[in-house]
Amino acid sequence: MKKVNLGNSGWFVSEISLGVMRMNSLDHSQAEKVIQTSLENGIDYFDHADIYGDGESEKIFGQAFKNLGIKRDSVSLQSKTGIVKGKMYDFSKSHIIKSVEESLMRLQTDYLDTLLLHRPDTLFEPEEVAEAFDELEKSGKVLHFGVSNQNPMQIELLKKYVTQPLLINQLQLSVTHHPMIDAGFNVNTSNDFASTRDGSILEYSRINDMTIQPWSPFQAGMQKEGLFFDHPDFVELNEVLHRLASEKSVAREAIAIAWLLRHPAHMQPIIGSMNPERIAAICEASNITLSREEWYEVYRSGDYPIP
Repeated sequence: MKKVNLGNSGWFVSEISLGVMRMNSLDHSQAEKVIQTSLENGIDYFDHADIYGDGESEKIFGQAFKNLGIKRDSVSLQSKTGIVKGKMYDFSKSHIIKSVEESLMRLQTDYLDTLLLHRPDTLFEPEEVAEAFDELEKSGKVLHFGVSNQNPMQIELLKKYVTQPLLINQLQLSVTHHPMIDAGFNVNTSNDFASTRDGSILEYSRINDMTIQPWSPFQAGMQKEGLFFDHPDFVELNEVLHRLASEKSVAREAIAIAWLLRHPAHMQPIIGSMNPERIAAICEASNITLSREEWYEVYRSGDYPIP
């Protein structure tokens, strides 16, 4: 699998990451198979969060990883903090540090390669976050830092106080959900696609050397249930995905991920499948490159006109 440079750090990792949100549904032997299949297909970056499965996903991963006897420094482990489920967001120093320490215990490791702030806390005090980051870095418990679901000004406010580079922003993006791309196509027009809802986060990320990690790359979108595969609202899209998959001898899932990888922002998609066969099929995306014409055909087929 090809590698991606996270931020501009010189730290190269697999260009596809496995998100383990659903690992709480597996037993240890199943989890071992998922991890082993991921590694065999080139994935060396695993995305967690303290809230996934109420912590059970990290716990199952940690035990399965230990059972496999894999060297810790051969993989990168990422976790996220800041969501108190059903209640609030919390970027306080005490919450960040407590969350990291609990994730480390569940994952059975001494350090996280990356810590992301999960969703913006409007009550956050950036000085506190800076103190938390400094303490975690100094103790060796976290090596790198980033954010998730944040807009440029939220990031700029944070950057005013933290000294560590913010390498990553994890954002929802797929062939059916791409407002960060739509707005760029529709500059100076009056249609709905022209609305800039995220502060030009795509361009901001490229200018500031932040890697975008697309999450939910197969979801039908914010307002639709399920996946876009075989979805009645995306008939033309599925026809295009099937044809390209057939032409390139890969699964349609690989085409959807290749569409993200084709973007020159050098993104690192997060896939969430817990099916070993599907994981292997998705990883074929790293072996193909969509042409400019193919990329735009996929875009248009989702009922997104080019102005």
